[in-house]
Amino acid sequence: MNRANLPAVRGKLTPDAPLAKLVWFKSGGAADWLFEPADLEDLQSFLRALDASAPVMPLGLGSNLIVRDGGVPGVVVRLGKAFSGVKVLEGNRLECGGGASGILVSSTARDAGIAGLEFLRGIPGTVGGFVKMNGGAYGREVSSILIDCDVVMPDGELKTLRASELNYTYRHSDLPDGAVVVAARFEGTPGDPAAIGAEMDRIAAAREASQPLRTKTGGSTFKNPPEHLARGRKAWELVDAAGCRGLMMGGAQVSEKHTNFLINTGDATSSDIEGLGEEVRRRVRENSGVELEWEIQRVGRQ
Repeated sequence: MNRANLPAVRGKLTPDAPLAKLVWFKSGGAADWLFEPADLEDLQSFLRALDASAPVMPLGLGSNLIVRDGGVPGVVVRLGKAFSGVKVLEGNRLECGGGASGILVSSTARDAGIAGLEFLRGIPGTVGGFVKMNGGAYGREVSSILIDCDVVMPDGELKTLRASELNYTYRHSDLPDGAVVVAARFEGTPGDPAAIGAEMDRIAAAREASQPLRTKTGGSTFKNPPEHLARGRKAWELVDAAGCRGLMMGGAQVSEKHTNFLINTGDATSSDIEGLGEEVRRRVRENSGVELEWEIQRVGRQ
């Protein structure tokens, strides 16, 4: 696609935009086009006029993502300040922009005395991403707090979908590829701000103690398998039992601190990281018979 074939925008449209700096792994190629819409109307009009065959991919904080070295075809959509607000509503509810971070949402809930959203403190991403993927941490998932969400479909149509319409399962919803979550409403319960804050602090401390947060990583790599298949073992336990702690491929390594995290030790390519993940899956399959599923999204050209 060249610029002449793309719709006019009021936001920012960047060709051949490097994505490595926008994702936690700090690896991978460029987007054909990176679109940062000025507002909702800008996003809708762009998608309405865009060639229907052009791929569209929303990008949040890039925390749970491998961008392959060949880059991402089509248009990557990144929501900015216009989509990052959080507003307190009546009835222990919050209205959140699709670009708002989990930390901002949980902190706003705390200050308003709304309990039940503390776990969002432990999700390194934005509302759009964790609504689409049913993000979760510390025993809770977005499906348990979501009322509804506003979604711009690939053809530019704005739809409001109830949580029940997303058909949530573990780390999955029925939202189609290319759909952009631009807002969501969550509901909690009345709570004491001090107690809510203490729980958020506990979650933050637990993450710091158990996860390699100060490295170039992508969050949890594999989904925890169904209990009946893994006899109650978590993904990290299966990876550890297969002897993969500290395993390296190029510049990529299985974290020694938490074996369900892959890290870029400095100069890893996305091929190194994805290849290491596939080698871990192979060793776990050989050792336990369990087929681990990727939780991290892998996008773009090889």
